[in-house]
Amino acid sequence: MGHVALDVADDGRSATGWIQGLAQFMPARGSGCARVSYQQVRAAAGGAVGAVRPVSRRLEPLRDDIHLRFALRVALPDVQITTAEDDDGLNAWLHDASSWAALSTVVHQGGPRRLADELDRVWERWLGDGSPSLYDYGMTVEPHRQYVWCGRPGSAAGW
Repeated sequence: MGHVALDVADDGRSATGWIQGLAQFMPARGSGCARVSYQQVRAAAGGAVGAVRPVSRRLEPLRDDIHLRFALRVALPDVQITTAEDDDGLNAWLHDASSWAALSTVVHQGGPRRLADELDRVWERWLGDGSPSLYDYGMTVEPHRQYVWCGRPGSAAGW
């Protein structure tokens, strides 16, 4: 639901444009992310690995802030993020095809990646960049690659 409006370069070898609406990205082909659930990944990866730690920030923006959610999808395209509220408050679950994280008042995570730590780094970068709106993002498509940037085409803040 949403789109990216791209202008084709005069030489026809690339196209660049700005996010025009609440664009969302599908999991990459072959990532397996769309075919597995959080429960399946957690069962396959085993129990919590490493030390349990407190959650470093409030989780409501993961549910409520479309601009943060967009930035997370850009930086972590293969990670599924789900939130829900229960008697314990707001919870978040993250998973890719082989790693998982559960966030409530504490963080539990397992598998080869530390998804909660990655989420924290991306969230901190987004805050450090001034919490850009999804409309501050754009995309460039070239013959052998495509990438999303923030601020201006070709900027250092690209994925």
